[in-house]
Amino acid sequence: MTQRRMRPAARLAATALLLALAGCGSLIPGGQREAPRVFAPDVQVRVDPSWPTVDWQLSVATPSASESLTTSRIAVRPQPGELEVYAGALWMDAAPELVQNALVRAFEDSQRIMAVSRFGGGLRGDFALLLDLRRFESIYVDGHPQATIELSAKLTHFRGNRVVAARTFHHAEPATGTAVPLVSEAFGRGLSTVVSDVVGWTLTEGERVAAALEAAETPATRSEPLPLPRRD
Repeated sequence: MTQRRMRPAARLAATALLLALAGCGSLIPGGQREAPRVFAPDVQVRVDPSWPTVDWQLSVATPSASESLTTSRIAVRPQPGELEVYAGALWMDAAPELVQNALVRAFEDSQRIMAVSRFGGGLRGDFALLLDLRRFESIYVDGHPQATIELSAKLTHFRGNRVVAARTFHHAEPATGTAVPLVSEAFGRGLSTVVSDVVGWTLTEGERVAAALEAAETPATRSEPLPLPRRD
């Protein structure tokens, strides 16, 4: 009987399944499964003197993302059109949570904003930062991995619930080697750059809108803040 060759789509699905299983840990002598190594990008953001100090509040939403980025597995593209994961390695949190946590901390540490919180955390901000995480992957270029981050941001004002500014941030940070710890370090540097850019942009654009709204108001038309929902 002639053996049928596996179709490309089926072969790709089988490969993806093996990679997913490998990402959960590897076997060690004795048949036990070795626990995966957990990585957390080290994000360091320096305050830019040009950032304004603002007296409004901000809520930062958890970024939306594709299914491949909403797990703790570390995505890698060894060549165009192929998406894999590093075996035996995990992020401390899923990529969207890593980005949200880094942004909230950066806003807080900047001391340039009255208050910031995660969206739905109980703080009724004047602005909301809505995010779409398009890339958080190690992409090989000429045989070398680059920590690639692409983040789309929309700044909305709660009065009128409208988008007042939008921008897409992209950065590719070369790793100093192919080992996962070196790739994680590259993600730390890359995320530091993207977070810094987002914080500066948000403060600048939000202050521009806040100043325009304040200038357009008169004592007769200025409205009182909406009351917080009652808790029975």
